[in-house]
Amino acid sequence: MIELAKISEIPDILDLTNSCRLLMESNGIFQWTTEYPSKKQFITDVERKELYVSKENRKLIGCIVLSVLMDKEYQNVKWLTENEANLYIHRLGVHATYQGKGFAQKLMDFAENYARTNNFTSVRLDTFSQNKRNQYFYKKRGYQKLEDIYYPNQSEHPFHCYELVL
Repeated sequence: MIELAKISEIPDILDLTNSCRLLMESNGIFQWTTEYPSKKQFITDVERKELYVSKENRKLIGCIVLSVLMDKEYQNVKWLTENEANLYIHRLGVHATYQGKGFAQKLMDFAENYARTNNFTSVRLDTFSQNKRNQYFYKKRGYQKLEDIYYPNQSEHPFHCYELVL
């Protein structure tokens, strides 16, 4: 089941994203930090009604942010579509215990169906250049790799932008 997140679920969401961070780090991927994603950002996501959670047997196992707001880092990217009616995906995570079982696919299916139902022209996101698994995941879903952007507070390595035209 995928539904809007509640403020009361933020501690569980932080546990989930921390488990993702630790698993990535054990694989040599330093994409998320102890400061990102943050409690403050998740509170904002909930207040904007952009944060969704995935539950299995009432246990929170995944999260995804669906936003209509373009981050400033995205402003100079040469996107495939006009900067109108685009859905932006951020902070997709599945608890380490549940990874590899199709839950990220379900969250992305939900996001892409949401975009189609609400007449968005595309879905946009970025993923860490050192995370080959994520790059393959998005390519397999039909996303096209575009330019790189940087989040210097997260890593010296770039993040690849991807777009799926609907």
